[in-house]
Amino acid sequence: MEQDIQKYARHIITGSVSIADALRRINSLSGSGVMTLIVIDDTDGCPRVVGTLTDGDVRRALIAGTELSAPVSCAMQRRFSWIDADADSQQKIQSIKDMRSRGIQLIPVLDADMRLHGLLDLKRTRSVLPIRAVLMAGGKGERLRPLTLTTPKPLLKIDGKAIIDYNVESLARCGVTDITVTTRYLAEQIVDHFSRPVAGVQVKCVTEDAPLGTIGSVSLIEKKERGATLVMNSDLLTTISFEDMYLRHVHEQALITVAVIPYQVSVPFAILTTDGNAVTGIEEKPTYSYFANAGIYIIDNAVLATVPGDARTDATDLVESVINTGGKVVYHPIDGTWLDVGSPADFAQASELMRHHRNLSHTD
Repeated sequence: MEQDIQKYARHIITGSVSIADALRRINSLSGSGVMTLIVIDDTDGCPRVVGTLTDGDVRRALIAGTELSAPVSCAMQRRFSWIDADADSQQKIQSIKDMRSRGIQLIPVLDADMRLHGLLDLKRTRSVLPIRAVLMAGGKGERLRPLTLTTPKPLLKIDGKAIIDYNVESLARCGVTDITVTTRYLAEQIVDHFSRPVAGVQVKCVTEDAPLGTIGSVSLIEKKERGATLVMNSDLLTTISFEDMYLRHVHEQALITVAVIPYQVSVPFAILTTDGNAVTGIEEKPTYSYFANAGIYIIDNAVLATVPGDARTDATDLVESVINTGGKVVYHPIDGTWLDVGSPADFAQASELMRHHRNLSHTD
């Protein structure tokens, strides 16, 4: 989370600056960021954060009779929310969720001496997940032909944007900037697409020499002993909370967390239950409910390192292997949109869905 403080220099002001000058600084932030200033005291040569200032704080001070020539310290908010730079990732994420729910948009990251380590702009970054991500993009997308004859499915555009870019943007909003895309079919197009940053992230690409299954290509990325990696299909459109999924993974101390969607099967006939030749019950046109794999996983890096690079491995193989050796696998239900863009009907539905979302955002 620690960042280059100079990036946020325009948000930092000393307590001795006049309220009038602070108002000019706040006004300069209009339309380009969060209109909040972080107030520091550097009188002893060791800058410490002592407060925050918004235009609302200034209005309240002026109503109370404070002069515009008075120092910012007369108007600033001395009781403010901040994130402990030394807290563990779970504590930081929970703090961010709480502050986000209270409408706080700019959060200072401080140590025990109130020295500034970074600023988190919640208008740009929703969370700070300490994971990397792998997007699987090697499939041929045969069910979407002829659209995929000359374009890999992840690069098909929905409402003017490549499918895969929606996922990169969602991950970047959660603070995930170590993103790798695994490719095979028409790989050169995907590599060229990511030769430029997407959502401020320089995405890396690796290419399979031979088909390695639905998860085998993770063997091509750098192996790490600690932490976890989010692995997902690149052709999904979803509003899943990666933040909630990560918190569940950590809380459950799982080796693998599988995102799932509810799936129902309705039988159009009466179904018998039997015991030998005897009928013990009958149910008219029952509906059975299941959880279906959504193609999104958080996997412990030690588990990921076991995936061989010279053989086909499907995600189901890896999950079953962990279960069979006594490892903990949990599921995370998706609360929101999930669409696998796998057929022309799915593609049309996705296009309509994103147009609907765009229209809603324009009316907000």
